[in-house]
Amino acid sequence: MITSANLATPARVALLVLAGVTPLAAALPEAEILARIDQRIAAHRQGDAVVSVITSAGTPVRQARVTVHQTAHAFLFGCNIYMWGRNGHAGDEITYRRQFANLFDFATLGFYWNDHKSRRGQAAHTRNEQIARWCVQQQMFPKGHPLVWNQADPEWLPRDVDEIRELQMAYIDDCMVRFRDLIEVFDVVNEATHFDRARFVQRAPKTSAMWQKFGRIEFTRQCFQRARQGNPAASLLINDYRVGPAYKALIEKLVDDDGKPLYDVIGLQSHMHEGVWSTAKVWEVCERFAAFGAPLHFTETTITSGKLGFRLARPGKGPWLSTPDREAFQAREVERFYRLLFSHPAVEAISWWDFTDRGAWQKAPGGLVRMDMSPKPAYHVLEKLIKQTWWTDDTARTDADGNAKFRPFHGQHDVTVVLPGQPPVTQSMSVRKGDSNRLVITLP
Repeated sequence: MITSANLATPARVALLVLAGVTPLAAALPEAEILARIDQRIAAHRQGDAVVSVITSAGTPVRQARVTVHQTAHAFLFGCNIYMWGRNGHAGDEITYRRQFANLFDFATLGFYWNDHKSRRGQAAHTRNEQIARWCVQQQMFPKGHPLVWNQADPEWLPRDVDEIRELQMAYIDDCMVRFRDLIEVFDVVNEATHFDRARFVQRAPKTSAMWQKFGRIEFTRQCFQRARQGNPAASLLINDYRVGPAYKALIEKLVDDDGKPLYDVIGLQSHMHEGVWSTAKVWEVCERFAAFGAPLHFTETTITSGKLGFRLARPGKGPWLSTPDREAFQAREVERFYRLLFSHPAVEAISWWDFTDRGAWQKAPGGLVRMDMSPKPAYHVLEKLIKQTWWTDDTARTDADGNAKFRPFHGQHDVTVVLPGQPPVTQSMSVRKGDSNRLVITLP
């Protein structure tokens, strides 16, 4: 069941800090980081839970069989869903949706301002509304990405930078209010650390000029304040591909006049088209940004199943092909990367980029699914991790006090009690970090 309990709202950020999710004191050797993965996962992703079974008179029931079956993760496993409805053949579309929903509970929808080709002030939201409703039907959290990014100018944009700013703020208002009941998570500002890169200034001169006039920090602050006004309950992300000192410095300044963070979550991109991150780098990045006390989302993760290098995306290079040996490499690295992140207490979500090789960014073979819609080994690796290794299906008997003890993964679970000669009784239980995680089931 979809619940906003696992989303990082301002209140949950405070709880995260109180719960002791802070970075380790010193850098660890790679061997030690890898050796302790399972230990950290058990400590940070599982919790003690007790199911008490009693009669209607309050008497403990002994030797009742209690089963716990997980139905959803607290951790968010996601991907962008940009090819939804764009797969051509009906059979391919059905396959796309089935495979996506089988693996993920978190979907990133495109909210690029320049995609709205209609006249100013008339954003076209029909497609995103359809996708978001489908996600909710599939018990999946939809997420909007991004509200603000100077990748390209809308065609109808005027030249006056003050007017552009007002139109940008109106777009934020429109998205936050219109989708208030559908989308609770938004990347508000994307790649603010490098808004002034030459190719962006060239192809988006108007929005780049607006950023330049109002300033990187001040404009970013204004965008977050506007988004918060539109939906105070939303979970708001800052997002960037730079994961070093420049991003850290920006986040340090992304606070209100009282010094309170304007963001709820720190988004970290991890496109690895030119080479996978070492274990040390993954851990270093997590530690660097965990120091802020906010949850971390790895928002855009790519490991290709083809040759390395962005040069392969250039014109005249031919198709960037997925190959069997590189698919095996992708699968191994996906397992390492996800296990590392799942073991870090500050990380609350990982989103893959893109789901299939069709329409993939840079035309790279970065999908978990091939062009022909068949799953790659990496898809099956994630399926096993998410739905088997990190998934609870357990059975126990109640003791003399009517208690059955478990250590399930955080998330939603169906708990069923069976006694001979009686119909089974099933109730839902949410297992959360730091909670007592106790469920009392009264038999009729």
